[in-house]
Amino acid sequence: MFLDLIETRRSIRKFKSKPVEKEKINLLIEAGLRSPSSRGINPWRFIVIEDKDLLEKLSKAKPHGAGFLKEASLGIAVCGDASKSDVWVEDASIASVIIHIAAHDIGLGSCWIQIRKREHKHGKSADTYVKELLKIPDNIMVESIIAIGYPDEVKKGHTKDSLQFHKVSFNTYAKE
Repeated sequence: MFLDLIETRRSIRKFKSKPVEKEKINLLIEAGLRSPSSRGINPWRFIVIEDKDLLEKLSKAKPHGAGFLKEASLGIAVCGDASKSDVWVEDASIASVIIHIAAHDIGLGSCWIQIRKREHKHGKSADTYVKELLKIPDNIMVESIIAIGYPDEVKKGHTKDSLQFHKVSFNTYAKE
């Protein structure tokens, strides 16, 4: 059930060295392609990365929060065509979340690596660095890379009492 998935899904940053089977990769691709999209434009593009050397290079896309990608068996770069949609960011973000949930559903762990609006180093953006490595054209923007693999850590889901219900209001905005 969907609610069970979101109650138990956690970001996983430690992976076993076991490769992800082609059938599971295909399921993740299908999940991304089924993602909702504003006006049905589907501006997203997905680049599936299995090459360990390339995953290692991509793990250096930004100084913090990407290093664990080198241990993942798989990465999916989630991109959007900015020339086709003014809301490519939202559509690519939705696709990223759908891929996360699908990974958890089929027994994999995953973690989002934010690329858009992040710096690589020395004034070079993470987006530019990733585009150069993956030979992505200028009009295609990189939103995220999803690190995926078999989890080598166990995390319990967040408890209901840890949720920030004070941030929810009804009918009008309520101050915290």
